[in-house]
Amino acid sequence: MVLLNLFEQSGFEYGLIHCNFHLRGDESDGDEQFVREVAGEHGIPAFFTDFDTEEYARLSGISIEMAARKLRYDYFEEIRRQYSYDRIATAHHRDDLIETFFLNLSRKTGIRGLTGIKEKSGNIIRPLLFAGREEIEQYAAKHYLEYREDSSNDEVIYQRNFIRHKILPLFAELNPAFRKNFLTSISHLREAEQIYDHFLDKQRKKVVKTEEQQVLIQIEKLQASAFPKVLLLEILSPYNFNPSVVDDVYKSLGNTSGKQFFSRTHRVVKDREYLYVSEAREEEDKLYYIEKDDMELFDPFDITIEKPDANDFRIIRDKNVACIDLEKIDFPLLIRKWKQGDYFQPLGMRGMKKVSDYFIDEKVPLHEKENTWLLCSGKKIVWIMGQRLDDRFKITPKSRQVLLIQIK
Repeated sequence: MVLLNLFEQSGFEYGLIHCNFHLRGDESDGDEQFVREVAGEHGIPAFFTDFDTEEYARLSGISIEMAARKLRYDYFEEIRRQYSYDRIATAHHRDDLIETFFLNLSRKTGIRGLTGIKEKSGNIIRPLLFAGREEIEQYAAKHYLEYREDSSNDEVIYQRNFIRHKILPLFAELNPAFRKNFLTSISHLREAEQIYDHFLDKQRKKVVKTEEQQVLIQIEKLQASAFPKVLLLEILSPYNFNPSVVDDVYKSLGNTSGKQFFSRTHRVVKDREYLYVSEAREEEDKLYYIEKDDMELFDPFDITIEKPDANDFRIIRDKNVACIDLEKIDFPLLIRKWKQGDYFQPLGMRGMKKVSDYFIDEKVPLHEKENTWLLCSGKKIVWIMGQRLDDRFKITPKSRQVLLIQIK
C-alpha cells in the first residue's frame, strides 16, 4: 500500500497485480477483495489470478515458498508482456535484503548470493530497498494508509520468518547498530563483486564461444584456468544450473562423452572437447497425468491401462508393459522426462540407483536417453518407461489388484 501511494504521486502509468495462493483460507480471499476494492477506488488497471499452490509444490517437489515465488513471477512477466508494461515493481525493503543474505548463507551460494537483493534485476525493480520495515510502517501511519497484515508473517515454520523473528533480534541485541553496519558490509561485498566480475569476464571470453543456438565451453581451456570450477559455475548459473549440478558437470570433465545434465531450462552435453549448452527441448518440461479412471492415453505416446485382479495373473515379460501393484501407488500418476539426480530401485535390487548410472550400466545410447520418460507416483519413480520397473511397486503374492500399463 505504501508503494501504491508513492506511485500515485509519481506520474507513471501503472497497474496492480494480485495473486491468491489459497494458503490462508478466508484470509487469502479477504486480501484479494481488499485489493479489488482499492483498485476500484483508484481507477487502476488490475489483474487477478489464483493458484493451487500446495498441489503445484507437491508435483514439482519444491517448498511452498519456492512454489509461490515461481508462480507469481511467471504471472508477473506474463502480464508485463501482454499489456506492454516496462517494469515489474515489488515492495521489497531493506529488511528483506538482510533476511535474504542469511537465507542464501544457509544454502550453497557464491558472492552474488551474499550481495542480496538488487535494486534492479532484468525487468524487476525494487523502489523501496532504501527503507526498512519500521520506516514503511511509520509512513503508512502518517498518511493514514490502510493495509492488511499477512498472519503467516508471524509463523516461524517458514525459513524467512525464522530468520526474521529468531536470528535478527539476537544480532540487534548484540549490536544495536547491526542493521546500519550490515548495509555497509553489503556495499563492500558489491564492490568486491565488481572486481570478481571483471576478472571472470576476461576468463569467460577465453573459454566460451557461441555457435548457432548453442554455447560451447572449451574443456581444455576451462581446465587451464586458475579457478576452473568457479568459472564453470559462473558460466552455467545464468542457465539455471545450481551449484550441485555444476559440481557434477565439473567431475565429468575427465570422463567419457555423452553424459547430460539438466536445469529447468537448459541442458549440458559433455563431448570430448566441448561442453554444449542449449535450451532444453520443450517436451522435456512437459508433464502428463494418468487419473484413476483413465483407460487410455495418447500423449506423450499411446498407452493402454487395465486393472485386472491379481489372482491367477501372470506377469507379462515385456519391456513395454508394466505390472504394478495398484495398492502401492497414489493417483494421479505423473509422466515426465528423466532428470539428473533422479533415483529409483531397479527391479530385483535392494538398493537405490541413480537413473543416470542405470543408463551407463545398461549402455543406453544418447538418443534413447533423450526420449526416456518416467512414470511416477508422488516423488517416487514407478517405472522407467519401456525399460525397468521399480522394485517397490512390483506384484507380490500379497497383491490383490494389478495396474497393467502397456505402451502401444
